[in-house]
Amino acid sequence: MIQKSVTIIAVAVALLAGSALGTSKAIARDYVSIVGSSTVYPFATTVAEQFGKSTKFRTPKVESTGSGGGLKLFCSGIGVSHPDISNASRRIKKSEYDTCQANGIEDIIEVKVGYDGIVLANSKKSITMKLARKDIFLALAKQVPDSKTGKLINNPYRTWKEVNPSLPDTRIEVLGPPPTSGTRDAFAELAMEGGAKTFADLTALRKARGDEVKILMDKLGIPENAYNEKGKTVFKLVAHSIREDGVYIEAGENDNLIVQKLEANPDALGIFGFSFLDQNEDKVQGSFIDGHLPTFEGISDGSYPVSRPLYFYVKKAHVSVIPGISGYLEEFTSDKAWGDEGYLADKGMIPMPDEERTKFSTDVKNLTPLVWQ
Repeated sequence: MIQKSVTIIAVAVALLAGSALGTSKAIARDYVSIVGSSTVYPFATTVAEQFGKSTKFRTPKVESTGSGGGLKLFCSGIGVSHPDISNASRRIKKSEYDTCQANGIEDIIEVKVGYDGIVLANSKKSITMKLARKDIFLALAKQVPDSKTGKLINNPYRTWKEVNPSLPDTRIEVLGPPPTSGTRDAFAELAMEGGAKTFADLTALRKARGDEVKILMDKLGIPENAYNEKGKTVFKLVAHSIREDGVYIEAGENDNLIVQKLEANPDALGIFGFSFLDQNEDKVQGSFIDGHLPTFEGISDGSYPVSRPLYFYVKKAHVSVIPGISGYLEEFTSDKAWGDEGYLADKGMIPMPDEERTKFSTDVKNLTPLVWQ
């Protein structure tokens, strides 16, 4: 209890450190600072603008830094020089949560806001691509199983037709987000892993334990001294490693820039969230993945295979000190914003089921902190 009281006092001192000296009612900062995911950015910006227009508070400042970059800033400390909220297109990692705890951010409120699909899109001037997750893995993985020996080799494929004879004979060129992006993390987990699991030896490696790991590593041609890990970890290293020979082009955190580049290069594909496809449907089109197009309904009912939840994280210690945080949270978790007929659905966000919305809106009202399980 004493330790908790000391922490609260330290937080208050840190938050008020940036206040103007000599004022009777010093204010730490007069606006909410939000960083993080480029995918969540348009939703957070819409809520911030609505909140700014309808209340006495200043419009929150929202910056697109990527999920990883945002959580790094968020977890760096308590006080006015650190963000209040971090958007994320994936769940916070245990390592990030631990960094927050180590830096005095003891109470973090986790808010799931809805769902989004990750699309592989191209210009509407081109044909609609019909891809399987296996095709995506073979096109983009750094190493892939050799078609004759089954051993992992450096990716030799240069065209889509080499990956799958039913695909067009065009050069593989994919514009996508950098490693700090939650979209990239989710793409690797949902699309790349999904493709890697179509290979029996890789699937077996994922489930292997003890001596089985070494046997399968030998079979796949992975040097024994390359990894000293569990089979599941080795599998993820193979499945998540994207080639670095110019086929995959890191296009930064600006999804609008990817859309512009796809317009200029009809042969290229781009990776981004469904909301950007929805907002640019006159320019780009989504690819079929395992027989399903990215649609609002397909993501909502789970039939589209590459979809993920969206989040934001709040520092509880800042809520009572930074003006506007409580109101922003109330606005975001209102039915008029994130409900089935809310204005965020019009922007392309897939609403959560009623029971999930109830759960997270209750957590927000009670400022219930995340307890890592």
